[in-house]
Amino acid sequence: MVRNPLMDLLQAVSGQGSISAGARALGLSYRHVWGELKRWEQELGNELIVWEKGQSARLTEFGAKLMWAERQAQARLAPQIEALRADLERAFAVAFDAKAHVVTLYASHDDALAALREQAVGPAQVHLDIRFCGSVDAIRGLNEGRCVMAGFHTLQHPAPGSLAERVYKPLLQPGLHKIIGFAQRSQGLMVAPGNPLQLHGLGDVSARKARFVNRALGTGTRVVIDELLAQQGLDGSDFRGFEHTEPSHMAVALAIAAGTADVGIGIEAAARAQGLDFVPLVQENYLLVCLKSALDDPAIVALRAVLQSSDWQQRLAAIEGHKPSHCGEVLSLRAVLPWWSFPGKKKRAKGP
Repeated sequence: MVRNPLMDLLQAVSGQGSISAGARALGLSYRHVWGELKRWEQELGNELIVWEKGQSARLTEFGAKLMWAERQAQARLAPQIEALRADLERAFAVAFDAKAHVVTLYASHDDALAALREQAVGPAQVHLDIRFCGSVDAIRGLNEGRCVMAGFHTLQHPAPGSLAERVYKPLLQPGLHKIIGFAQRSQGLMVAPGNPLQLHGLGDVSARKARFVNRALGTGTRVVIDELLAQQGLDGSDFRGFEHTEPSHMAVALAIAAGTADVGIGIEAAARAQGLDFVPLVQENYLLVCLKSALDDPAIVALRAVLQSSDWQQRLAAIEGHKPSHCGEVLSLRAVLPWWSFPGKKKRAKGP
């Protein structure tokens, strides 16, 4: 991750409570840290750190806002930086290792995919070239030939006639696409520690006029949100801040942790990473999909072997809110997304 050294100085000094302790934590001299802070204060035209005799050093209001802005920027840039790193890994894999496999994956963001990339690049020599985007855009990318595999998620057992059917059915075709199992995960309300507004469902969010942070159209989580609203007879206009969207689960969690929103829907791992409380609402399947014609490609075969390994499944189970679900197995599209019916041929009536 690209970081400004000033942010490391502010984090160390505010976290340790003094310039001397912050300098030790960074392995720098007191003189260097003091000089850098003063130089930045002069360049920015604002004080960054204040302290009073007998009290710990703390960030000024300007310094705190600067740290918040940096966290927001990091959350927004993380998917692009991860994609750049994957590009470099792919280039060197292709250039120097003829035995390496490369799988280009467009997928809805999930911490488990970052862990899978690390796991797969080991002895299996599978390099995942991941481009994070919304679930809908991921499947479109697969259909347009921009990737060989897509990752998307839906509520478990989505009902016929549901919003999920209307969104995904036109994009997936039995006989053309193959579903590969990956994980089950929880989605729920991410709220401040202690859940001060006592939000236990979307009805509470609406009734208490809590500041809501949403996800953009085209993301799988937005489909889930709109599905839940429809099931409960609620409307986006009932929610304060419904038009405010963030690009990822982590960005939603950061907005709540920073106090610019009270609640959003996301995965448990993102909530816990920011020290938030999590109120589970639904279980969903995170699935991988490829074209039937690619199922026997060596790269897909190698990736499925990684997914089916006990090492990977133990690692996946350790991610909060996740558990393995038919990892690496080829699943029936009709069974996982039961929207298609294929009636058998009618039997001829027997004559008298």
